[in-house]
Amino acid sequence: MARRPAPPSPSPARASGDSQGARGPAEPRAARSAERSRRVDVREWAGGIRLSGFAVIMLSLVVLGTWVLVPSIGTYLDQRQKIAALEQSVQLTKDQIAALEQERTRWSDPAYITTQARERLYYVKPGEVIYLVDNDLDPADIPPEQHQVSEKIQERPSDWMPQLLRSLTSAGLAKNAVASPAD
Repeated sequence: MARRPAPPSPSPARASGDSQGARGPAEPRAARSAERSRRVDVREWAGGIRLSGFAVIMLSLVVLGTWVLVPSIGTYLDQRQKIAALEQSVQLTKDQIAALEQERTRWSDPAYITTQARERLYYVKPGEVIYLVDNDLDPADIPPEQHQVSEKIQERPSDWMPQLLRSLTSAGLAKNAVASPAD
């Protein structure tokens, strides 16, 4: 086994018993020892490292093991993500099946069937009169009437993109005169 170099010898001022040293009389011993412990000579530290054949072999085995295992770990993590996604898909399908079974049990109830026939298909029992109200919105909510479409082609010097965006936003924010049926 290789021997480590001996620690550096103390300075001649300290070896002769000079308690003040090169620092001066006012500096305490604790501060000098703390400063000495903070200073690290990198060349001395790196020179003390000795690599044996066994250490080189072990280091190369660690690098080789890492090189072999990293793709396997990546594959494992990818498969775990796919499994989690499939489990979530199975859970959503189970929820949909439960909702459809609940809907099926509702449709087996004669009162629910009668209610749906009255609301959706406007069926009535004999002797009943149904009144349908059209345009029951406030006059402010009714969309304005369309102007007559001209037969002439007109060219307007404007950029079409802002007009398209205005048209899309106004169509998306407009209130409909007919309400969609609630399911």
